[in-house]
Amino acid sequence: MIGDNISPPVASIPVVEGNAQVAKPKNLLPPLSTVASHFGTSGLSVALATGVTHPLDVLKVRLQMQQVGRRGPLIGMTGIFLQLMKQEGPRSLYLGLTPALTRSVLYGGLRLGLYEPTKVCFDWAFGSTNVLVKIASGAFAGAVSTALTNPVEVVKVRLQMNPKAVPIAEVREIVSKEGVGALWKGVGPAMVRAAALTASQLATYDEAKRILVQRTSLEEGFHLHLCSSMVAGVVSTLITAPIDMIKTRLMLQQASESVRIYRNGFHCGYKVIRKEGPLALYKGGFTIFARLGPQTMITFILCEKLRSLAGLHKM
Repeated sequence: MIGDNISPPVASIPVVEGNAQVAKPKNLLPPLSTVASHFGTSGLSVALATGVTHPLDVLKVRLQMQQVGRRGPLIGMTGIFLQLMKQEGPRSLYLGLTPALTRSVLYGGLRLGLYEPTKVCFDWAFGSTNVLVKIASGAFAGAVSTALTNPVEVVKVRLQMNPKAVPIAEVREIVSKEGVGALWKGVGPAMVRAAALTASQLATYDEAKRILVQRTSLEEGFHLHLCSSMVAGVVSTLITAPIDMIKTRLMLQQASESVRIYRNGFHCGYKVIRKEGPLALYKGGFTIFARLGPQTMITFILCEKLRSLAGLHKM
């Protein structure tokens, strides 16, 4: 399973020489090439999965930004798709692709790359790799990764709502009109979402592999990776859909007090539930699953294959 072949960090190894015991130091850090391979395979697998599922991410953002207070009924995923095709053309399905791929390489590499070292550190500190340790490791890796890459996510979401925007020009406009801090708009809900996503995704995948190997005839390989990643996709969607909804609303609102609708993530969730109903938190939920489910499967299957080709152990 993930990290099973990684030994806990050890500061020194006692060696007996004559009558004295001498501490022989051991390097705690893995070779740079191993670190690069972990981050590279993780980032590449997430980027490829993002490229395949990006049109569904665009549809999800458009669905989440619909307001019940507007005239006429809400449009479903099919209606949004047809509307985009008619008004903005097929290229609109790939709005924000450049920052999405950039973020995927950075965020994906950090998120998956930090999980194993974090789990090893927890194992070393607490002497356990149970499911709670896996959840905590995933939450830490996801939160840190998002805090570092949030500006790219803000630009991506803005581009998905504006077909005429250019990435660099959008960054300049955000900074000039709203300040540098606007690039970290929604970072709180984004970190919560990433922590919940990574914890549920990686811990579920890890545990699903372990249980399937123990209780079924499945062995290490494609079918085991497929089944485990499907379970991880369902669980992570159910947990993160409401947080994703709140994050998107916060990232798209303007910084001006006169047009600000939500003060923070909790206020956003409260207003959405009060005005649009509890189910509104799962607005675009099917689209989220349609994107996150395949993305999770593609990410894990590709990551396992790339790690094998790079000479790394299985996840």
